[in-house]
Amino acid sequence: MFSLRLLTAPNRPGEIHEEFQRIGVSPEGIELMGGKGDFLCVKVGNISAPAANILKQEMLAKGGEVAVGKGMAYLTQETGDAIIMGTKTQYQRLLALLYRQPFGLSALAKELDSLLATLEQNPPPLTVKNSCFEWGKKTYLMGIINLTPDSFSGDGLLSTKDLQASVLRQAEQFRVAGADLLDLGAESTRPGYTGITEEEEKKRLIPVVEYLAEHSALPLSVDTSKPAVAKAALTAGADLINDIWGLQKDPEMVEVVAAAQAPVIVMHNRAAPADTDLMADVASFLRNSITLAVDHGLPREKVIIDPGVGFGKTLEDNLTVIDRLGELKALGAPILLGTSRKSVIGQVLNLPVDQRVEGTAATVAVGITRGADLIRVHDVEAMARVARMTDALIRK
Repeated sequence: MFSLRLLTAPNRPGEIHEEFQRIGVSPEGIELMGGKGDFLCVKVGNISAPAANILKQEMLAKGGEVAVGKGMAYLTQETGDAIIMGTKTQYQRLLALLYRQPFGLSALAKELDSLLATLEQNPPPLTVKNSCFEWGKKTYLMGIINLTPDSFSGDGLLSTKDLQASVLRQAEQFRVAGADLLDLGAESTRPGYTGITEEEEKKRLIPVVEYLAEHSALPLSVDTSKPAVAKAALTAGADLINDIWGLQKDPEMVEVVAAAQAPVIVMHNRAAPADTDLMADVASFLRNSITLAVDHGLPREKVIIDPGVGFGKTLEDNLTVIDRLGELKALGAPILLGTSRKSVIGQVLNLPVDQRVEGTAATVAVGITRGADLIRVHDVEAMARVARMTDALIRK
């Protein structure tokens, strides 16, 4: 009797290579056939109808497929979208012909070539405060320290009697529990929050940054969208900046991080949910943030991207972002996921903030599976365990 088993190559491309080895395929055969086991779907936006139809004909000839709308197929629509479907080998054969085609297809070939190369490798390692982050090797954890009186999660330390001692104690607990870096915030960014002045934010933040920079071995990230605060924090000893507006709210922010050559986390954000192609909007925003940083002289490897769960998104938007996180790997940057105790978990489980650990754990496990490199969390010990277990399953 035959035995049949479905391989999970579409989710873990490396698995097909492992199966080849198990059945004794030669190294030459693995090299020849490896790309045939890696299936990719790529959406191309704003392509002309003639270009889309040539693309479809060429991909069909290679054994793949291209989906286009009826208006594009019958040339009654000038431009639109197309979805290319095929194995990596079919894409490579397609590229050899696209470079010689009209209607902008040679430029598309260049973009596809770059995309395939990006998917083949992890982002370059990043060294911060003598800590080397080797993306793809493991999942890294960022512990949240709130220097606010109104944190949504109820863990603000601002009102404690000996603030510096309390912060150092929490930082050390996080380090022992498995945190790889710390994220300090002095202004709440929860929905409906009341902003504070630059001076108030610096008053809360800078003494703590100076103290931790001297007494904690962990790299320090500062969560702020104010250029003056970011500059003061970096001067005080912060190692990177976490900007919830992705360098796009205030033009001075990118100048601050570029001048300091400081790594930066750029997050997708918008004022309110919008009826758009969500993942295309997230990717486009983050791509613009990366370009902005690079154009101002910050090396690309110093930019980390964050899809912004909970910021300007509906419940369904947030669930979609977590589930489709892997699409952002095409940007070639490390991905941070921040879901800890957020409202998306409360809405799904109908639970208050202090009862969202299990829900957070589910989002962390799925997020890592979908491609997250860095997880921003409140409950470091529990999520470090979740990350280690998930890594054991998917990082081989």
